[in-house]
Amino acid sequence: MEYTLLILLLPLATFLFLGLVGMKLSERTAGIVGTLSLGLAAVLSYVAAWQFFSAPRVEGIHPPVVAWNFEWLRFTDQLHIDLGILLDPISVMMLVVITTVSLMVHLYSFGYMKGERGFQRYYAFLSLFSFSMLGLVVATNIFQTYIFWELVGVSSYLLIGFYYTKPEAVAASKKAFIVTRFADLGFLIGILLLSYFAGTFSFETLTSGNASVFAGAAGRTFLGCSVMSWATALIFMGCAGKSAMFPLHIWLPDAMEGPTPVSALIHAATMVVAGVYLVARLFPLYYFETPEVLVFIAVVGAVTSLYAAVVACVQTDIKRVLAFSTISQIGFMMVALGVSGMEGHDGLGYMASMFHLFTHAMFKALLFLGAGAIIHAVHSNEMSRMGGLRKKMPVTHITFLIACLAISGIPPFSGFFSKDEILAAAFAFSPWMGWTMSVIAGITAFYMFRLYYNIFWAVPAEQEHEPHEAPGSMTVPLVILAAITCVAGFIPFGHFVSATGAVLPIHIDWRVAGLSVLIACLAIALATCFYRKGTNSLPDRLEATFPRLHRAAYRRFYIDEAYLFVTRRIIFGGICSGLAWFDRHVIDGAMNGLAWLTGRASMAIRGLQSGQVQQYAYVFLLGTLVLTVWLILM
Repeated sequence: MEYTLLILLLPLATFLFLGLVGMKLSERTAGIVGTLSLGLAAVLSYVAAWQFFSAPRVEGIHPPVVAWNFEWLRFTDQLHIDLGILLDPISVMMLVVITTVSLMVHLYSFGYMKGERGFQRYYAFLSLFSFSMLGLVVATNIFQTYIFWELVGVSSYLLIGFYYTKPEAVAASKKAFIVTRFADLGFLIGILLLSYFAGTFSFETLTSGNASVFAGAAGRTFLGCSVMSWATALIFMGCAGKSAMFPLHIWLPDAMEGPTPVSALIHAATMVVAGVYLVARLFPLYYFETPEVLVFIAVVGAVTSLYAAVVACVQTDIKRVLAFSTISQIGFMMVALGVSGMEGHDGLGYMASMFHLFTHAMFKALLFLGAGAIIHAVHSNEMSRMGGLRKKMPVTHITFLIACLAISGIPPFSGFFSKDEILAAAFAFSPWMGWTMSVIAGITAFYMFRLYYNIFWAVPAEQEHEPHEAPGSMTVPLVILAAITCVAGFIPFGHFVSATGAVLPIHIDWRVAGLSVLIACLAIALATCFYRKGTNSLPDRLEATFPRLHRAAYRRFYIDEAYLFVTRRIIFGGICSGLAWFDRHVIDGAMNGLAWLTGRASMAIRGLQSGQVQQYAYVFLLGTLVLTVWLILM
């Protein structure tokens, strides 16, 4: 399967080509080049998936395939950094997800970005991001993952700050870059700890489940925790930053300042699931070496999911509602991984997490692209500027409704099947976790239909111009993603991806599924009562009854303000101001004093180099006389 190298090289070549000569091309030509390149990469990904999953199983599993490998840097006989392509069930699945969503975004951007300044640059950045993300998921070793992990961060910075003339976009891109770099420091330290004790970066060795690999770390602790726990927790820190887990989530809502197709590509379907993917890639390491860290991951995921769901209920910017929805759904995936085990219920949570990653990518990309079509029509992100759009934008309306039903967990749409498996795994882990995630699923249905009704059913707002349906280049991707959302749930996902690699049949637990559907239907009914006509006073009365809670949720429970207080008042205003005083008065003062002493000394002895020959002869003779007397006396 060496041809899979082309899946990475095509977007890389496109980035270089458009980056170097793109401005000499027309918008149409640049868009066609970028789209055809990604389309070919998508076709190759589908071929690779078909070839990989149709190959005969060996001992009941699909064996990993190293399609290509190149040794880049060698440190010892065992420790070296390779660049290669590892094909296994989750990496092949991610190839399909990334190329499919990216292709839809490329097509959609023809209409959405038409006439934008920097159109060619935009398509170059899309290609760079696609290359970076594809390189991340097929990495053969954790250091290659880290290299492409940082490239994904650079791509995100460039795309979020695409509108570089807007201060908000520049601030958002810097915020995303700084927060994720802080998290990636933990990731790098975790990599160094693992490689120190294992003597390798290879995923094959790190996830082998062989206890002897980490024998050198046995018994070593720091602050009461084992070194392995610290290593895997620090790696999860990087995952939490990239996947916007609490409290490192603050960059994602502001990242909506980028173009809406970018939100669909990076912040809904691909980049933010990189953290989930890495935890899944290292799942045997977590399970066999540090199961306590898996529990920590589940708790962080649950807290993040609940927090983001509550905040989403009161946001008025439609892209920010979807941003917090993404954070909440990523939390679901983390919970599924955290509660999973390869014994007991056969790693149900692992399979459910990957299944939900797959289905969520499609319907969340559909939601963001649908939001882009709505913004394109009304020229505003605010729900107050919308309403009554179902008749004026019928295609967008139907596809958006399908996505809302899917994320709410209503059968037969794909979200029902994947979310049901997560809830089943959560209940198997703990009734408390199961009920918590069921309630969050109900909140998800409520805020999604709050969004749906305010856009399509509420009393129409006055518009400066008549809203209209988006052009075909934008609606065709919506229809394709909606079709995938309708059928993806029927894929026997457990036959392709599971924790052990063996077939894991999916059986719907109707006790869990029935409860989740009931809760979702009640939440949708409540949203219908509140927002269908847009004239109900109940939401306003609730806001007036709980003004502090509403204000706190709208302000994201002041997490951003807390970060600003810590950075500005404590770090910059306290610690850094003291360090700055020490630098100016002690270090600079010492250097200035040394310079003053040097100057005074030079002024005192400069007469020795006056340039007068008579003076030099006098000093020479005097020195000779002194030496002669000294020699005689000696």
